[in-house]
Amino acid sequence: MDISGGIQASLAGRYALALFELARDEKRLETVAASLATVRAALAESGDFAKLTTSPLVSRDAAVKAVEAAAAAMKLDPLTTKFLGVLAQNRRLPQLGAIIRAYGTLAARHRGEITAEVISARPLAADQVEALKTKLKSRFGADVAIDAEVDPAILGGLVVKVGSRMIDGSIRTKLNNLAHAMKG
Repeated sequence: MDISGGIQASLAGRYALALFELARDEKRLETVAASLATVRAALAESGDFAKLTTSPLVSRDAAVKAVEAAAAAMKLDPLTTKFLGVLAQNRRLPQLGAIIRAYGTLAARHRGEITAEVISARPLAADQVEALKTKLKSRFGADVAIDAEVDPAILGGLVVKVGSRMIDGSIRTKLNNLAHAMKG
């Protein structure tokens, strides 16, 4: 069963698909997903780790060593650790965020879910996430995995992207629409 569905079109998608297929073959999909969630959190919380992944000034060897040390500190599984080393060696660490998102999409499709990218002004509480999943399941007719991000710039409300559909209920967009309507 092909679940890649266009993900292969991007560089990040091809790397994510390769990692997904390795994890699936080794029956470690959820282990790798948990490790990637840890990496994603580290990218968001650690400015130094984020700089390591994006700086062109870091040599390949230094990036490989730094990624191995970071993986050990984060207690990542061996497959994810090796994958991060390959990314560092191939100078593809700047694609890490996109790779993690694509892997999540592949894993969700494998489980029979669709993925909804949700942007909120503040972190959502667990009950809010569950209510959103229920609402999206009734709208799209499938289980929904939530990929949540926080962006204070939207001021409030939510922006939800499912595939090519986007539901923008952010206060920023409503204010922009109001300002545009007032201009005539």
